[in-house]
Amino acid sequence: MKVLAAMSGGVDSAVAAARAADAGHDVTGIHLALSRNPQSYRSGARGCCTIEDSNDARRAADVIGIPFYVWDLSDRFHADVVEDFMDEYAAGRTPNPCLRCNEKIKFAAVLDRALGLGFDAVATGHYAQLRTGPDALIEMHRAVDHGKDQSYVLGVLDQEQLAHSMFPLGDSTKDVVRLEAADRGLLVADKPDSHDICFVADGDNAGWLKEKLGDRVPNSGGDIVDEATGEVLGRHEGTVAYTIGQRKGLRIGTPAPDGRPRFVLDIEPVSGTVTVGPRERLAVDRLEGIKPRWCGSVPSRLEGTVQLRAHGEEHRAVVTVGRPPQVGSGPPVERTTVSIELLDPAYGIAPGQAAVIYAGSRVVGSATIASTRRVTA
Repeated sequence: MKVLAAMSGGVDSAVAAARAADAGHDVTGIHLALSRNPQSYRSGARGCCTIEDSNDARRAADVIGIPFYVWDLSDRFHADVVEDFMDEYAAGRTPNPCLRCNEKIKFAAVLDRALGLGFDAVATGHYAQLRTGPDALIEMHRAVDHGKDQSYVLGVLDQEQLAHSMFPLGDSTKDVVRLEAADRGLLVADKPDSHDICFVADGDNAGWLKEKLGDRVPNSGGDIVDEATGEVLGRHEGTVAYTIGQRKGLRIGTPAPDGRPRFVLDIEPVSGTVTVGPRERLAVDRLEGIKPRWCGSVPSRLEGTVQLRAHGEEHRAVVTVGRPPQVGSGPPVERTTVSIELLDPAYGIAPGQAAVIYAGSRVVGSATIASTRRVTA
């Protein structure tokens, strides 16, 4: 097969490309240029889109012996990922830009272009496994290395995308991948993993959002209010600096009557009010999801698990998929409402996050959390 290997400049994507080549595929490496101003790329290993990463990817391709190109997708990345990130925070929600990048860039823009150029598949360094199910559909499962499993951020992929995807690292642990990279003479063998949001140069999300949103910033300050008493405990300089479940950085000074720490329970971007309270008030047992993405067939009801953060725990859940109310005549609308009953309460879950649904190790699909219901005493 003709395989396009997306090479971020890290050890994982380099070994994935090498394994694809070893398997006899005709492999071409590409690196994605995602910044419209390359000088704004952060240096070092904090992100995954630096100038250093581009050079590392090119050197790895040379060692592997495959052609290498840089694709400029900066405009598409800004529109589909960066703008979405800003819009969500401005509305008081907490998005996951890495998940959105996988959906809109790596497995939409890149895959579409690859197929148009005659490639059969796109290979990446994600830790996930693909299998053919009993119904002949392509199933995505968790990686062998659960500590590195990335199926959560891939839960947006549909059947067509999975059919043209390759994840060569899914059956390996990270330690094995690093050792293999060293044996292959890849200089990225010991390169630290990327972390944080690649387009936030210094890791200061709140400062970046205030600067980039400009006139779109929902507020420049507001009250921090105790949920139980209604007491104003302090002031803040903008709700974009806060997320549901946050404890640090509240600067409210006054200790709670019971001496326990307070957490952010709610964010109201219009009034600028941040409501705080004890941790138990963060517990939720029901989620309502929108914009579902299904990896295969669409379930109507499923008893399985959901994962609510990229590196979070699984929660036992009952998932029900339905249709919104029919408006007017015409064919039935698609099933686009997702209700999730959590059998194990979750804490600090915010609208905008993704709920990825599993049946055992298999990824069923995902939905964006629109609302939550708190556990009642």
